[in-house]
Amino acid sequence: MLKKVLIANRGEIAVRVIRACRDLGVTSVAVYSDLDRNSLHARLADEAYSLGGQTAAESYLNTEAILEVLRQTGADGLHPGYGFFSENADFAKAVTDMGVMFIGPQPEAIEIMGDKLSARAAAEKVGVHGVPGNTDPVTSVDQVTSFANEHGWPIAIKAAFGGGGRGMKVVNNGDDVGAAIDGARREAENYFGRGELYLERYLNQPRHVEVQVLADSHGNCVHLGTRDCSAQRRHQKLVEEAPAAGIPDDIIEAMGQAAVTVAKGCDYVNAGTVEFLYEDGGFWYLEMNTRLQVEHPVTEMVTGVDLVESQLRVASGEELWFTQDDVEIGGHAIEIRINAEDPAEGKFLPAPGTITKLVAPGGFGTRFDTGYESGDEISQYYDNLVGKLVCWGHDRKTAIGRTLRALDELVVDGIATTIPADVAILSHADFVDNVHSTKWVEETLDLSGVTSDADDTTDGEGNERVRRDVPVEVDGRRYSVSVWVPESAGAAPAAGPSRRTSSSASSGGAGNGKVTVPMQGTVVKINVEVGQTVEAGDTVLVLEAMKMENNIGADIAGTITELKVAVGDTVGGGDVVVVIDAS
Repeated sequence: MLKKVLIANRGEIAVRVIRACRDLGVTSVAVYSDLDRNSLHARLADEAYSLGGQTAAESYLNTEAILEVLRQTGADGLHPGYGFFSENADFAKAVTDMGVMFIGPQPEAIEIMGDKLSARAAAEKVGVHGVPGNTDPVTSVDQVTSFANEHGWPIAIKAAFGGGGRGMKVVNNGDDVGAAIDGARREAENYFGRGELYLERYLNQPRHVEVQVLADSHGNCVHLGTRDCSAQRRHQKLVEEAPAAGIPDDIIEAMGQAAVTVAKGCDYVNAGTVEFLYEDGGFWYLEMNTRLQVEHPVTEMVTGVDLVESQLRVASGEELWFTQDDVEIGGHAIEIRINAEDPAEGKFLPAPGTITKLVAPGGFGTRFDTGYESGDEISQYYDNLVGKLVCWGHDRKTAIGRTLRALDELVVDGIATTIPADVAILSHADFVDNVHSTKWVEETLDLSGVTSDADDTTDGEGNERVRRDVPVEVDGRRYSVSVWVPESAGAAPAAGPSRRTSSSASSGGAGNGKVTVPMQGTVVKINVEVGQTVEAGDTVLVLEAMKMENNIGADIAGTITELKVAVGDTVGGGDVVVVIDAS
């Protein structure tokens, strides 16, 4: 067994790996940025070392800084988590060249499957076919339009070294191609350090189904069933389930065998996920993620296999202790990603800030994985995942009910979260009846009036307030209400709205020509210049917050009279960035 493992990541996944190491008696080593100096993963690890910097590029994507910590600590293993360097073959090779075990596949497999272009070719070679796509890197608008003319719109422009919806843009016609290429490349470079792109035909109403595989260095490879990840927005998952329900058994078995075939075809070792699109009884290979997935806990809940423990054991040279015939799927599990985002009636706006209170739900079959505690800050510079609520039931109906109960118990104060949208998804008849697709959240689900307002912690004059939970009785029935009062107050003077109250966002009336941003972020592109005329709704600039690009639109038609920001500037929620004269 490995003796000491460095976790080259942060947040929830770093905490998850640290705990698995402790279960096995392995010393854990955390690394952290300046902003994460007092983070939960740094507090929990046996050892913790500074990488310096604030942004991901300055810290968690700083190869030399991480390798220096490896040398300094003498760790004999490195776990990359997900995101960052988890699918970077050059980084994996640099680690293995030091004599350190990279806890994931060998660099050669990452290079083949991490690059979506060569991955498509590798899958085709072993008889597993994907949706129509190209194998040449995208460098021009003409390539996209030519591909669309052959296969039809819409087209997905995707990061060759990406995943999780990052660096992916969907274009419905030729008008948006140039901007989509630029945006996909920026996101890919910022999140994965590589900007290469490729094309795929975008299916109309598919389900996103993936298969978990686990392989050792002795030639054994098994799959651990399926997951359905179709409830998405911006091509990023909100809800994941295991197993994928409502698909014929023979299709499920064929998917599992196809996943194992793809993994064996590239001599894969360790945990990985093969993703498929399923529609009308057919399925197509999408990609292989050569790492642990965010949604791995639902597979753990229905199989009883600890995937992170398995990763550590396989990396230590152990042989798999079970065969495919031993794998049994029991019950149903649902994972809810609790993100620091305001659903904002379907806009899903990033909402960094400080968590003033975090209380996880409990009960049978209920698990909450998080990288934060009360008082911790969600930074605009990193992913917006607060935590993952995972619930198990003996069937899907029970799992849905248990998840709704747990969401009602979960307390995340101080920031806006996706919880109201999660409740709307799980309560909808389409989700309950399992007839949703990857486009359902954005095209069908009605989120009118669904918002999540962060609790205000000041009294309007800048004085800090605290939350008081007060029991009250009305006609003999007990209710619990939550109010914010001055910190010095001994009791709440009046009842206020519960933390779970969701209301429609204020429209604020007609625009006034002062364009503001809805959240903290960094300006990555400015689309207008002084003197230019715009229509209401035209994109004036692009704001990156929590690794997501957000188009900021003009609030009125008129002429640009002032630009208050430049590319690279950091702005706060409510800041005026552009001034428009309507006269």
